[in-house]
Amino acid sequence: MDRPPTTDALDASTAIKEKQLQNLNAKLANPLAGYTLDELQEMGATYARNNGMEDFEEDFKKGAMLAQDGRAYDTLPLLNDEDRKVLYNEMHNKWKQPAALYHMVVMCSIAAAVQGMDESVINGANIYFIPQFGIEDNEWIKGLVNSAPYLCCFTVGCWLTHPLNSKFGRRNTIFITCLISSLTCLWQAFPNNWWHLFIARFMLGIGIGPKSSTVPVYSAECSPPAIRGALVMMWQMWTAFGIMLGYVMDVAFMNVKSSKIEGLNWRLMLASAMVPPLIVCVQVYFCPESPRYELMKGRHRRAFESLAKLRWTRMQAARDLFYMHTLLEAESDMATGFSKIKEMFTVPRNRRAMVGSEIVMFMQQFCGINVIAYYSSTIFQRAGFGEAKALLASMGFGIVNFLFALPAVYTIDTFGRRNLLLTTFPMMAAALLFTGFCFWIDEGQEMSTARIACVATGIYIFGAVYSPGEGPVPFTYSAEAYPLYIRDIGMSLATATTWGFNFLLAITWFALEKAFKPQGAFGYYAAWNIVGFFAVLFFLPETKGKTLEELDQVFGVPTRVHAYYGWRQLGYFFKRYLLRKDIEPERLYEPEDLVMMAFII
Repeated sequence: MDRPPTTDALDASTAIKEKQLQNLNAKLANPLAGYTLDELQEMGATYARNNGMEDFEEDFKKGAMLAQDGRAYDTLPLLNDEDRKVLYNEMHNKWKQPAALYHMVVMCSIAAAVQGMDESVINGANIYFIPQFGIEDNEWIKGLVNSAPYLCCFTVGCWLTHPLNSKFGRRNTIFITCLISSLTCLWQAFPNNWWHLFIARFMLGIGIGPKSSTVPVYSAECSPPAIRGALVMMWQMWTAFGIMLGYVMDVAFMNVKSSKIEGLNWRLMLASAMVPPLIVCVQVYFCPESPRYELMKGRHRRAFESLAKLRWTRMQAARDLFYMHTLLEAESDMATGFSKIKEMFTVPRNRRAMVGSEIVMFMQQFCGINVIAYYSSTIFQRAGFGEAKALLASMGFGIVNFLFALPAVYTIDTFGRRNLLLTTFPMMAAALLFTGFCFWIDEGQEMSTARIACVATGIYIFGAVYSPGEGPVPFTYSAEAYPLYIRDIGMSLATATTWGFNFLLAITWFALEKAFKPQGAFGYYAAWNIVGFFAVLFFLPETKGKTLEELDQVFGVPTRVHAYYGWRQLGYFFKRYLLRKDIEPERLYEPEDLVMMAFII
């Protein structure tokens, strides 16, 4: 009779499997290392022949050599002077890219503006539809109507990302979701009671959820590594622009009245968000499909054609495609035989990516930003503004939010994702505390003016600090953290997290403010920013400047190793900036260190 395995045997088996997975991560550091130039040329030519690209064999011979070490282009055979000039410009002029790449960025940016408008037009509409529907005294109904799209995103919308992307691809998914967004925005102009408006806004979530998952992934998969962070963060920057545009529409329509149509002003506010998604629908098919998506479907030639449109030369496209293919083959060895969802938790590399992504997505909501994005008009009214001035002050917040997102185009790929968060979380906490404390200023005539000025100042400072940090980082980080074979599922989880907590934030604000007063409500979210600082310090690896496949090595660093590294960073900061000692920072993410770390249990 067979004996069941002992606990010690099971523990040993688990340790062996984890060691094997970590060894596989180590192989991903550079799977082309050790091959001779002749072997690489033959590998490139064979890959081209086996996948219907015989007419590009010469390009793939060059590309295979460059995939091993792109910095050695001056010494490689086969390359001519024109090839070397292109590669030099690529390395030293990273923003000089083909028009097709920037057209893709423009399309993704408009899709992000759609997102922002969907979120913010309700801000001004709150002032008008709440009394019209007679729900002024019901905090939970007000919160439910505002939060309806995010409830849908959390329960339905985000989980449609994987089936839509698998069935239709990135471009078709973007088209479908933008069309849904446009139609539901128009629908929002017609309800005559709160529950009808709730249904229309709930259906809007089917457009918001998959789009918010797909567009950042599409942008990440098409972008060169050197500027991937900057291009992917365009999502958040132009979401901020869309939020600002939503406030502009609120101000533009606030005085529109009609004796025949009750609430025409707020109806036009909500319907105005239907225009940008129609622009995306017209534009999206002028962009190439994601090369990584084509590769995942086994369509190698089509992947090459997509990359050729997004790079200056076929040689560069061949290099990127061959390296992508080689790393994805190595990545496929990581499959453990379990379902993809289970591998999110059982494969250490995937689990660390999930933890990092979940931290930044959770904190994007619980830093408190969408309290202001959705309710700034009512907050400004409570501080002492009239209706018109509250809407204008909200528009001012939108402008600040957008303008201060612009520096992140540069800083996200230089200063880094992690450093941006560690710098901005404490400042956001201070700004929220200041805003809440300002509500203790007396409401006398002179004091009321001081309170209004201080509340506005605190909110504007918060927006200025949020925009280059927790604004762009979460979607950028989540779009790049997961390996390709579970990226759709990982991004679905990430966006479901942010929209789920977005729903929680939106539905509870009125009740939280009533129970804790503004001072306690703002203080509550200030405390969460401190929690976010330490979560990032201990558990969030840096991802800047890596290819999507090389990130397997970054997430190969064991969690406790990274946590100790974060603890030591506190000591470095104290010695370097307070004691003014001339010491070098510890570097955890150097390639040779990553290989060693992958073997640490």
